[in-house]
Amino acid sequence: MLGKETSSDGTGRRALILVENLSVPFDRRVWQECTTLRDAGWRVEVICPQGSKRDTEREAEIDGVRIHRYPLRAATGGPVGYLREYGSALLHTLRLARKVGPVDVVHACNPPDLLFLPALWLKRRGARFVFDQHDLVPELYLSRFDRGEDLLYRAVCAMERLTYRHADVVIATNESYREVALRRGGKQPADVFVVRSAPDVDRFRPVPAEPELKRGKPHLLCYLGVMGPQDGVDYALRSLAKLRDELGRTDWHAVFIGSGDAFDAMVELAGQLGLSDQVQFTGRVPDADLARYLSTADVCLSPDPRNPLNDVSTMNKVLEYMAMSRPIVSFDLREARVSAGEAAVYAPANDEAEFAGLIAQLLDDPEERARMGKIGQERIGGPLSWRNSQRALLDAYARAQGSTGKSSGKRSRR
Repeated sequence: MLGKETSSDGTGRRALILVENLSVPFDRRVWQECTTLRDAGWRVEVICPQGSKRDTEREAEIDGVRIHRYPLRAATGGPVGYLREYGSALLHTLRLARKVGPVDVVHACNPPDLLFLPALWLKRRGARFVFDQHDLVPELYLSRFDRGEDLLYRAVCAMERLTYRHADVVIATNESYREVALRRGGKQPADVFVVRSAPDVDRFRPVPAEPELKRGKPHLLCYLGVMGPQDGVDYALRSLAKLRDELGRTDWHAVFIGSGDAFDAMVELAGQLGLSDQVQFTGRVPDADLARYLSTADVCLSPDPRNPLNDVSTMNKVLEYMAMSRPIVSFDLREARVSAGEAAVYAPANDEAEFAGLIAQLLDDPEERARMGKIGQERIGGPLSWRNSQRALLDAYARAQGSTGKSSGKRSRR
């Protein structure tokens, strides 16, 4: 751990982290950032939405981190619903930021790219602004809504430009996002830091397999993650139908863990494909159950299709599968290869038949599955570990405060 006594530039300083996409500490990346900063001597406060089943208290102090939450109804449907959601979140964030008062650093995690507004209000009162770019919102808009570069898309691009312009430091989740901050955002290399997401190895730790989870089949397939329109659960289901119908494989049971605004549609699609008896949807599950399923899985699925967002995004599910020593079938995406390397096999982008074929190939090769799983676990424990990201995060904060020290764009690249 990075103890308080070792920090020369964080002690006594206040950081306010703004999040709209998830509650905290459910947002694992944000919580890891909170605890890293806390251990380096920062007093950390968070503004975020309330959760529906967890993180429901309006205010909480957890492990020394003060959290202020607001009620928020998540959007469904098209862009208008998201405008309502984001407008409500923005008003609540401004209200709570006034309550928190002056801070040394305001750290805004997108989406949406509207959080620069409360960040700018705090910046004018002496704070430095760190922009933590979790998603490329213009690419997210194109990938999710299929409306092309319309008026709303141009507005989204304008919000991103304003966020870049006002940010003192940008934190990117991978090198592809860093390139966007340099090229599209016009940021200087020394002001952009790569802080990769990494699984919590205390949470993602293998446990003994439980064959009964396979529902009487020889093999278990597993999907873990959000179920939104751009996440490819429909591609996975159609691939499983091809695995059964075209390859004649019925020696598997599949479990889909997670939730999202496409959940009900995916359950319906599984029924339409005749997969209801072989595919189980659990919704979100406790950590203990998550470990049981992943430890029993023979193959894990990362079916995110290639689109403007997915090709350059790091998928948390891939990293979590690797932490659990599971082999992965993925579509061939740029950042998927960067993360997984030889821990995954890659089907041509959006090719469901090839995706099904690779599942069958791995089911027939237990030695290859074991080899891939070992590679993934070693990568999570080595170059992709949170230890590296901790150093980059603290370098970014030092840069934001105007203390360059060892910080530089080159040093921060992971």
